[in-house]
Amino acid sequence: MHVELITSEGSAYSGEALSVTLPSGTGEITVLNHHIPLLTTVEPGTVIIRNLSDELLFAVSRGVVQVGEGSIRILSDIADKAESLEEDAIELAKTRAEELKTARRADAEGYAEATATLDRELARLATTRRLRSRRRFGRA
Repeated sequence: MHVELITSEGSAYSGEALSVTLPSGTGEITVLNHHIPLLTTVEPGTVIIRNLSDELLFAVSRGVVQVGEGSIRILSDIADKAESLEEDAIELAKTRAEELKTARRADAEGYAEATATLDRELARLATTRRLRSRRRFGRA
């Protein structure tokens, strides 16, 4: 099946896959070729694209996914390839986002922005840890 992972900055991935696992509004789902048509939300977390030779992991934030006959299109605010993420930098950004969220409790817009930032950093952190775990057990 053809997979497109798209952000506002452009295409993060475009190619063929055997399956795609992603965090949806109703939980983690796996899409295989010839899946029924589907339109649902994407939640912060990890998208796993599996093809014949390997698995690619991407940290994603909120977005939407459209599944059609033989294709899947994922639109997300971010789509960072796991190998490009640095856990120490993410931990620092997560701490800053937590502090900002606490400081902006009285400001609805600022609080929402801080919450979105924290969600992004938590998705990135989960993805780096998932990649590290896969490498440790020889699955990457």
